[in-house]
Amino acid sequence: MIDYEEHIEVKGARVHNLKNIDVTIPREKLVVITGLSGSGKSSLAFDTIYAEGQRRYIETFSAYARQFLGGLERPDVDKIDGLSPVIAIEQKTTSKSPRSTVGTITEVYDFLRLLFARAGDAYSYNTGEKMVSYSDEQIKNLIIESYREKKINILAPVVKSRKGHYRELFEQIAKQGFVKVRVDGEILDIVRGMKVDRYKTHDIEIVIDRLKVVENEDFHKRLNETINTAMYSGDNVLMVLEEGEAEPRYFSRDLMCPSTGISYPTPEPNTFSFNSPKGMCPVCNGLGHVYEVNEHKIFPDKKLSIKAGGIAPLGEYKKSWAFKQLETIAQRYDFDLSDPINKIPQEAISVILNGGNDSFEVDSKTLGVKRQYKIDYEGISNFIKNQFEESNSTSIKRWAKDFMDKTACPSCEGARLRKESLYFKIGEKNIAELAHLDVAELADFFEKLENKLEGNQKKIAEEIIKEIKTRIQFLLNVGLDYLSLNRSSKSLSGGEAQRIRLATQIGSQLVGVLYILDEPSIGLHQRDNERLINSLESLRDIGNSVIVVEHDRDMIEHADHVIDIGPKAGRHGGRIISEGTPKDLKNYNTLTAQYITGTLDIPVPTNRRKGTGKKIVLSGCTGNNLKNVSAEFPLGKLIGVTGVSGSGKSTLINETLYPIMNAHYFNGVKKPMPYKKITGLEHIDKVIDINQSPIGRTPRSNPATYTGVFSEIRALFSKTTEATIRGYKPGRFSFNVAGGRCETCQGGGLKVIEMNFLPDVYVECETCNGKRFNRETLEIRYKGKSIADVLEMTINEAVEFFENIPKIHRKLKTIKDVGLGYISLGQQSTTLSGGEAQRVKLATELSKRDTGNTFYILDEPTTGLHFEDIRVLMEVLNQLVDKGNTILVIEHNMDVVKMMDHIIDIGYEGGRGGGMIVAKGTPEEVAKDNKSYTAKFLKKELEQTKQKIAPAV
Repeated sequence: MIDYEEHIEVKGARVHNLKNIDVTIPREKLVVITGLSGSGKSSLAFDTIYAEGQRRYIETFSAYARQFLGGLERPDVDKIDGLSPVIAIEQKTTSKSPRSTVGTITEVYDFLRLLFARAGDAYSYNTGEKMVSYSDEQIKNLIIESYREKKINILAPVVKSRKGHYRELFEQIAKQGFVKVRVDGEILDIVRGMKVDRYKTHDIEIVIDRLKVVENEDFHKRLNETINTAMYSGDNVLMVLEEGEAEPRYFSRDLMCPSTGISYPTPEPNTFSFNSPKGMCPVCNGLGHVYEVNEHKIFPDKKLSIKAGGIAPLGEYKKSWAFKQLETIAQRYDFDLSDPINKIPQEAISVILNGGNDSFEVDSKTLGVKRQYKIDYEGISNFIKNQFEESNSTSIKRWAKDFMDKTACPSCEGARLRKESLYFKIGEKNIAELAHLDVAELADFFEKLENKLEGNQKKIAEEIIKEIKTRIQFLLNVGLDYLSLNRSSKSLSGGEAQRIRLATQIGSQLVGVLYILDEPSIGLHQRDNERLINSLESLRDIGNSVIVVEHDRDMIEHADHVIDIGPKAGRHGGRIISEGTPKDLKNYNTLTAQYITGTLDIPVPTNRRKGTGKKIVLSGCTGNNLKNVSAEFPLGKLIGVTGVSGSGKSTLINETLYPIMNAHYFNGVKKPMPYKKITGLEHIDKVIDINQSPIGRTPRSNPATYTGVFSEIRALFSKTTEATIRGYKPGRFSFNVAGGRCETCQGGGLKVIEMNFLPDVYVECETCNGKRFNRETLEIRYKGKSIADVLEMTINEAVEFFENIPKIHRKLKTIKDVGLGYISLGQQSTTLSGGEAQRVKLATELSKRDTGNTFYILDEPTTGLHFEDIRVLMEVLNQLVDKGNTILVIEHNMDVVKMMDHIIDIGYEGGRGGGMIVAKGTPEEVAKDNKSYTAKFLKKELEQTKQKIAPAV
């Protein structure tokens, strides 16, 4: 009898391509699921185990709540036993919002906010003095000492520098029994219907009491009551005004500057949040930067006249309202539109930029009468600013942005918080300064801080600091010591984002949970792999079960239990071909085992390509952490850009090189990071960038539509004799538009039956039986097959079927070459695995006609690929380079790096310790470097290959 506490038992899993498998997964162990890309690893881990865990969680809600959540479909599995709560850490990239930062995702910033709110010292932004707050008793004593024998008014401020007529406020004050108010420094009696000018800003205080300060019992009692009433009406602030004086003195229960009377509200955690109106800088709304119009971009060449297009946003002269206004301004300031801009008077330039209202008369020479002219001009600068801030159109915003510069916010200087929030300090640093430090420096700061705090402050801060320190430690453990808390999350790479989520999960210290991770080693250098494996082992050691879908050799060797799914991919996979400890894995004759034992391997080329001798040289790059880098990219070679995570690879290639090339060949709009110059672009015809963003994930998207081959197939069907007779156009064969599709299911092939609080049920459409097209469309046949039959073919079958149609054959052949021959043309994109989607995208780009002079940029193309898939991919890339193209790959995988012709290694560390090119040349040359981390692992890889070659000789 199996003890269910020790195992997770999956019986009869049939999700996607799984072939009714039974599997036993040990609990509280590190389990790796491996196998070819598309063999069914994610189907088992995510679509079966995780989906069932989620479903059980939602089942605990009431039927009423479930109808709002939308039920989760029960995965196609007979039963799963021993399942604990499931948390999945997938490769979904983090939020693209500019408000999301490393600090907010990891919750470290939330704890910092709490720490500053409860234990921070406030200082005045006027004098730098420490702020004070008084109790009522202290206020009473201070009033008696300062104003002995003097007449005073005690005021409660109710309106501070705000517009409005305040009629209701005066009525309300009168109802409370007060008879006098002080409006803008003047004491007035309250009369019926009293109000002030609505469009001016006002300061209004209630006169609570008028007293002469004397020493006796009655006076003390009266003063106590007055202070109480004033504090109640004035929101914890009161003012004391001596008769005959103009300047009052402030007293507050909150924090207040003793000299100038400015008071801060009692700090709350959201006082330090740049996403809350209470904490954000009012000028930049908490973003840290603003867009300012740049005069030089409006007048790029001051030698040109306005008529010749000297004002860039307006272009050359044409009959329009804007130029009519400019002619009026020209008459007023006595210049001509054909004068060069540098000859136009400065006053006129100021009106053209900032606008103005003006009326004037001019003697008309021809008519001999005076004519009235009126200038009412908004100003080009204001117009651009308004369009940028208020327009709903993206293209207009982009147009306006061309004439603006992104500059640090003048008010908060990039700190994102309002002035008051930045004057709360701990250990002589404010919260923005702490968010600016690297995680490693922050850890150091908190180590030293505990000795600096004393008394109550130490007591309050103790627990919070403990939490902050453990969270920072987890970030250090997963290799993210180079990030700072204010780093925007949209600038993180996929691997970094996933490891931040991992650190957050480890930080929560849950026990008895099942974690499922999707390739956490992506984007991680071999050097940091050990740290990652240690983090996962620590998750396991505190009592969690960890399942990792992974292809990485180190991860497989460190696992407690390995499940290999195969034997091939797609419909030829979905079976368990081996399971057991990593040692047991080697006894099976599976592809994974053969690569791990070294029976199979990806061979190192015997000689490296010489290239064409031409090169692109990019010099003086200083974006992000790059330290004035100059790089050479030799053409006609396979170039690898390597380096530890965060060293600056993406900045150099994706943020600097690609935008420059894209703008040069295709007029791209993305602005490159700062660089000095680039030479050699004339040697290349075009650039193709293949990044990691996912392909369209809707059920209507499939490999045929994504690669564009479906358009060619539809055109082919519309040219058949029968289709021509019936007058069918290519649109007739699309399942997305009315005409040829089955209208009952609108071309989906499935109908959704809504079940209210149970999961929706999908049933095959009874009209077309899942074929997606109507009867007339399906009657058109090419070589005996209808359009629906073609969509059901696998790529392998389709390559043979269409071999006489070059346009279609070329695209399908590329998909087959990248190892996706087993998927069907009409397979929904939502059911493709990560590695498959990556390769469909790759095939789409690679099937574009190469000119023999094309520059390809691939960002980690091995994402989601097994050793065997990598071998197939490298063959395709090598064929392209052999034709004379250049391929640049950003990669950590040593199997790929050892095959490069030229390596550019950036390092040595990540973050501030990176940003320099530390080694370049062939893999053999780079491997000799002593300091580079890549060289160390590359050397090991090359030596292993040599040993394998030596016995064979």
